[in-house]
Amino acid sequence: MPTSSTQLPALDSTNSTEQPKSNINLFSKFIHSDEQLATDFYSLWIGLMVVNAIIFLVGVVLNSLALYVFCFRTKTKTTSVIYTINLIVTDLLVGFSLPVRIIMFYSAGDCKNCPLVHIFGYFVNMYCSILFLTCICVDRYLAIVQVEASRKWRNPTCAKGICIFIWIFASVVTFSILIMAIKFAECCLSKILVLMVCEYFFPLIIIIFFTTRIMCALSKPSLMHQSRERRMRAVQLLITVLIIFMICFTPFHVLQVAISINPDIPHNISLLVYHVTVTLSSLNSCMDPIVYCFVTNNFQSTMKNIFRKTEPQQTNADILGTNKNSKGSNAIIAFSNTIGSPLGLPPPSSAQIQPTSDGTHCSKPVP
Repeated sequence: MPTSSTQLPALDSTNSTEQPKSNINLFSKFIHSDEQLATDFYSLWIGLMVVNAIIFLVGVVLNSLALYVFCFRTKTKTTSVIYTINLIVTDLLVGFSLPVRIIMFYSAGDCKNCPLVHIFGYFVNMYCSILFLTCICVDRYLAIVQVEASRKWRNPTCAKGICIFIWIFASVVTFSILIMAIKFAECCLSKILVLMVCEYFFPLIIIIFFTTRIMCALSKPSLMHQSRERRMRAVQLLITVLIIFMICFTPFHVLQVAISINPDIPHNISLLVYHVTVTLSSLNSCMDPIVYCFVTNNFQSTMKNIFRKTEPQQTNADILGTNKNSKGSNAIIAFSNTIGSPLGLPPPSSAQIQPTSDGTHCSKPVP
């Protein structure tokens, strides 16, 4: 993932006597530093930094608003909402890591552990995003197709437990594989493949499977008790997640598989493709808010209400004055009925009280 100008310890040329050079070069093909890109393709590096800055601004703003809506404006914390809140947190962490990448490029110096910490954080958040998107898709399938059978599993307590497991699983797997790949470069190929299978290809297969199942099941008469709007929203959510996977996550992992199969890919090509695909993987923090629109019914309306200008409304003083006028008119009518109409005026019973355009009342004789 994105690194600073400092090379990882396993990539340093001084370690070439301790480990086979081919293995070290193999690991260096999987992870390229910003220093390499800035040295060989400075214009492209500047362009990618501008793109990352835009992703940072848009992603942080959208996800901060979404976090506010789901945490403070959504009363019922369903399983989908819980998964979505965790997804928002991962997207925010991905967004905040982008300026850290630039800061480390200029200030890391000879720090050997700084790149590893940044790489670890980026990997963990990216794979947590993948797993939480998968959970949202599976939850939608269970809510639409397996309503009764999944009722005991679709509860907030179970969802929170799954979220905790995902954070721990992604952290442990990513940390162990990175450490082993750095210390034992000869086994990095198999370990990176394990990481990609566990945290990318397996979730992708799950999403494709459940997307196909739910699209087929929605046409069955047994599901007609589900509202058409809810069914369409589930399909839109699954398709959106699949598109995000194809655009943001697939290019990076295809590159990793290609390097695993053919380690002799030219350095310039792997360097360019690596940084472009890493930037695409960061783009998911801007695209995930599309998913939020299909999680709950009121997300879009709540977002519109936040930005919509408040229309002029009747103040409490106006309402109180109107009520007093109404009460006064009713009191006069009741008093007249009791003591009779003074000064020879017709009794109120013979008049019909009608409101005028200015909110007051007038009497109109009944013919």
